[in-house]
Amino acid sequence: MGANEILKKLPRSGFLRIASDNQAPLAQDKRAALIRRGNELFNAGKYDLARRIFITTKYTDGLIRLGDYYFKRKKHLLALQIYWLAPCPEKVGYLVEKFASVISKWLMDGKDSEGL
Repeated sequence: MGANEILKKLPRSGFLRIASDNQAPLAQDKRAALIRRGNELFNAGKYDLARRIFITTKYTDGLIRLGDYYFKRKKHLLALQIYWLAPCPEKVGYLVEKFASVISKWLMDGKDSEGL
């Protein structure tokens, strides 16, 4: 597979969808209640619902735990998105380096097969 073919397979929308900052701030008591609920959902294995709450409340610890959960299950793009939102620059940096290494290898493999 050539480099151009590989690049055509990348999603047009990009790898990350970033949450909007246009939401109104939550009252502290409501935020705390939502975080508790998000933790309950996470512990019950309802990760999609927990993710929505953690993103809404911008709960860093919950987002990092969720990113770790996705990473362990080899859902690396989703883990990157969650780490980015947390924010967790160390884990984002690690994944970006790994992705860059994979893409570089793909491009080099394509270069060899195209005789460039």
